[in-house]
Amino acid sequence: MKIRGSSRLAACAIAPSALLLLPAPARAHLNSTGMGPVYDGAAHFLTSVDDLVPVLAVALLAGLCGPGHGRRALFVLPLAWLLGGFAGLAASAANDGAAAASMWFVLLGGLLAADAKLPLGVLTFVAALFGLHHGYLNGVGLGASPTTVVALLGLSFAVFASVALAAASVVGLRAEWARIAVRVLGSWIAACGILLFGWAMRVR
Repeated sequence: MKIRGSSRLAACAIAPSALLLLPAPARAHLNSTGMGPVYDGAAHFLTSVDDLVPVLAVALLAGLCGPGHGRRALFVLPLAWLLGGFAGLAASAANDGAAAASMWFVLLGGLLAADAKLPLGVLTFVAALFGLHHGYLNGVGLGASPTTVVALLGLSFAVFASVALAAASVVGLRAEWARIAVRVLGSWIAACGILLFGWAMRVR
């Protein structure tokens, strides 16, 4: 009886696990949320860790530098992302950007970990260059279609909201321990970038 009960228990545990192993269709481009292309673009950004994490790093870095830096990043980054996305839509192909994307993790995470006090012009340049690069990669990945332009707008709005929330959460920090916690987060982002770079080099 005990053996039969154990077999039934094992069968009940294996059946759901087997369902998880069934292959699912892979989509290389924009996934549909069923709520329209604007929300599709926003969801694409919020579920893309390689886009979301560096954006948060830029926002946190700008917030730690002060309100003026935060406001500059708030408008420069989404606009550059949108322009880069339009350029990507017009491009026929792009090289693998995994290694370059990992370098953004290292650079932005390292600056955040160092609590770098970047001049406003330098921060503007970094935010613009980062936005153009990742926007371009997004544009190429989305592919040209009538709805992708609207999806890019939704994606840029999601970038705007993410920068606003993240920068506002740290711009008023005065306690040393709180700033150190943000810097530790930056060190983790940089470490993830190093791991991603090693993986990108390995799979080539």
